[in-house]
Amino acid sequence: MTTKMKGGGGGGEHSSSSRSSASRRWTLLLCLGSFCAGMFFTDRMWNIPESRDISRPSVTEAERLKLISEGGCNPKSLYQKEVKRDPQALLGQVSNTRNALQTLDKTISSLEMELAAARSVQESLTNGAPVSDDMGKKKRRYLMVVGINTAFSSRKRRDSVRATWMPQGEKRRRLEEEKGIIIRFVIGHSATAGGILDRAIEAEDRKHGDFLRLDHVEGYLELSGKTKTYFATAFSMWDADFYVKVDDDVHVNIATLGETLVRHRKKPRVYIGCMKSGPVLYQKGVRYHEPEYWKFGENGNKYFRHATGQIYAISRDLASYISINQHVLHKYANEDVSLGAWFIGIDVKHIDDRRLCCGTPPDCEWKAQAGNICVASFDWTCSGICRSADRLKEVYGSKSGELSPLTLDLACLPVVKLTMIESKQL
Repeated sequence: MTTKMKGGGGGGEHSSSSRSSASRRWTLLLCLGSFCAGMFFTDRMWNIPESRDISRPSVTEAERLKLISEGGCNPKSLYQKEVKRDPQALLGQVSNTRNALQTLDKTISSLEMELAAARSVQESLTNGAPVSDDMGKKKRRYLMVVGINTAFSSRKRRDSVRATWMPQGEKRRRLEEEKGIIIRFVIGHSATAGGILDRAIEAEDRKHGDFLRLDHVEGYLELSGKTKTYFATAFSMWDADFYVKVDDDVHVNIATLGETLVRHRKKPRVYIGCMKSGPVLYQKGVRYHEPEYWKFGENGNKYFRHATGQIYAISRDLASYISINQHVLHKYANEDVSLGAWFIGIDVKHIDDRRLCCGTPPDCEWKAQAGNICVASFDWTCSGICRSADRLKEVYGSKSGELSPLTLDLACLPVVKLTMIESKQL
């Protein structure tokens, strides 16, 4: 029994020792696991990735934080420090930004116009159109290019213009070089290019040297296309502030025209003329019939505002617009309506100057005596001077206050008042 008792006590001690060893091993593993788990969760808590949705403090917020750090959270001290911020400095920054944007806009516009000019020249060369010798003068800036719309049958009208308000020879050369004013008769070619009509114009041009030939087939119903081609061609040949179109049966005071345009020189996208809004003529067979009358609404409606076709002027950027978009600009039956339509959807300054549509004497004489010298004179009943080949000298010789273009002081306008000199002294 004694032996059994001893044997039984030895087995109990061995079992208790095994349990104690296992308990210590599990405790060590549990402690190690807890340590690792603690390290894992601690790392997760402190390394929080930056959220893309959380906005960073702006400059203004950063300044406010700086104010708080410097002066504490006292609202009164914060207000006093914010008031010290100079509003003039902020306005100066806004002004500088605006000036920079305007400079950039002008640079882009200039590049677009140069591109348009190069494109027009390339197309003229590709189509075999005659290129003027004046092409080399493109880099010079002129005041205006005056294109006198004429036809093959208007030789007497052209001669009457040359004998009156259009300087000839040396005086025309001086007008171009000293005053920056280009004047040309504008004409295309006949349906049979190189025929007798074209040869007559070529002979006349060799004698006077005052034509601008267009890549255009002449025809009364093609005046809208001719006008578009004129502006695009003139823009590609001469870099001018303004481009003027005038009919060959209208009397023009070149000096007064130049004085008028100079006053609008710094304005963008200028369209100058005697603005009107006549009825849309839908009846067939009448003069100025509009085949596309239905586009203007119900019968009896009026056109949108546009300059009367006898004479008008557009600024350089509008001539560039026509040159760039000439292939997609729609042509209506009447060229003055077409020009107005091309500008109706863009930001254009319409200037209604009634001095561009004075009547013939005595109307222009009365206005001159009142100090309102006319730019252009014609008879409304004839859409030009009636029998202009015979009467243009009469209008030119009237006391209408006409100025000599060579006395035009472009640098001093509009400050200096010009001295009135009859243009026949040219």
